[in-house]
Amino acid sequence: MLSVYEGFFSGGARIVHSDVVLGLAEGGQSHRVLSIHGEVHREATRQRMEDDHCYRALTAGEVAVTSLGRTAGLVDGSVAASVFSGPELAETARAMAGADVILSLKEQPLALLNQAGLPRRPVVVGLHRSDPENQGPALDELKAAIADGTVAACVCCAESTRAAYEAAGIPAELLHVIPNGVDLLRFRPDAAARLAFRTSLGIPAGAPVVVFAARYAHMKNVPLFLRAARTWLAREGGGHVVMCGAGMTAANPALRADLAAAFAGEPGLAGRVHLLGVRHDMEAVYAGSDVVALTSVSGEAAPLCLIEGMMCGAVPVTTDVGDSAAIVTGHGFVTPPDPGAIALAWSAAIAGRAELAPALERSRERFSRTRMIAAYAALLDEVYASHVGGQLVAAQHAVGDAVPPLPVPEDDAAQYALASEAGLLQGPLLGDVLGLGVRLDPHHGGVGEEVADEL
Repeated sequence: MLSVYEGFFSGGARIVHSDVVLGLAEGGQSHRVLSIHGEVHREATRQRMEDDHCYRALTAGEVAVTSLGRTAGLVDGSVAASVFSGPELAETARAMAGADVILSLKEQPLALLNQAGLPRRPVVVGLHRSDPENQGPALDELKAAIADGTVAACVCCAESTRAAYEAAGIPAELLHVIPNGVDLLRFRPDAAARLAFRTSLGIPAGAPVVVFAARYAHMKNVPLFLRAARTWLAREGGGHVVMCGAGMTAANPALRADLAAAFAGEPGLAGRVHLLGVRHDMEAVYAGSDVVALTSVSGEAAPLCLIEGMMCGAVPVTTDVGDSAAIVTGHGFVTPPDPGAIALAWSAAIAGRAELAPALERSRERFSRTRMIAAYAALLDEVYASHVGGQLVAAQHAVGDAVPPLPVPEDDAAQYALASEAGLLQGPLLGDVLGLGVRLDPHHGGVGEEVADEL
């Protein structure tokens, strides 16, 4: 399996996908990752691949990660450019040639995978938003890949995602819902971690704490959150607010402006707002909080912060966007996008935290990482069996061939394993594929072969 990332930068989709890759690799599958960008500038933060927590987790788990080495700013999830150089395409072809199935982290990498001349492999696209039209050219790239017969399936992390993409014209039969899950051994109530986290920030053990875990982006509606925080902090004299994620630092001029506007005339209240930036110990942050808040206005599907926070014992309070309401029903509160209503819900959540704890505990299995990874494994097995190990792959290649394949001499069949590979030169394996130095196993992608044990 090859996963293609737009880049390594802070965000729930990257966390979920990387965790899935690690889980599948732990189960015996062979995985590697190709990142288009080696560094991105986003949310007022320079984010290098090698510094990213997901990158470090993957490589520590012996998943190979390579990059095309691009350095660019991204515009809210859109690929900065869709024109790729010869060396970039050669590197991509080498990575794809060694894979049976390609996983695309969201639809943005399809700008690369749709390039002409690359090896044909079935692609499974992970969809993680509920506003497909609001991502630049990504929806068009997805439709083009479907029309070309490249996309074998799309994984939707939420029912709202499935409904939105179906409404946008994606065939319903391609859309499979696999809800997000988290590591329940990592994300759990932890009294020691709670105390240590609060002590590190100088927050008293009994003080009410609200955490906002999000990157600094328009869809997160940071100004609304800050207006609610001012209202709540004015009423809760001992309360504290924690903000973490890419761009959630004093170095972000846009966030500084938001804080100045929200707390105008009340600088003392702003002193109880803690800006932590990107954290790699979110289990401690959530365990140290009483409420996990979300004020998004659009785009959300199954917000990871709500699930992680709930599993650590924080009560979720969210606006009604994506599957957020379905996630928190019975466990927390859904509010209108009004700062006063949000502040009241935070207070109600804190007051009712003990009563809600049993419901949160009973919901743990529903949000299990094990359940999520098992569902991905089953879908990938199905895709492999139907598009690689069965007759469908030959039919797809035949449709895609511009020229009928040359007859293969019976005595040289092993040397001509690429004869049915659409878009690739037909010739002995002693030669290179497209001059790229790519050599495939004689039986790679063969029709009628048994599914490999690791898949």
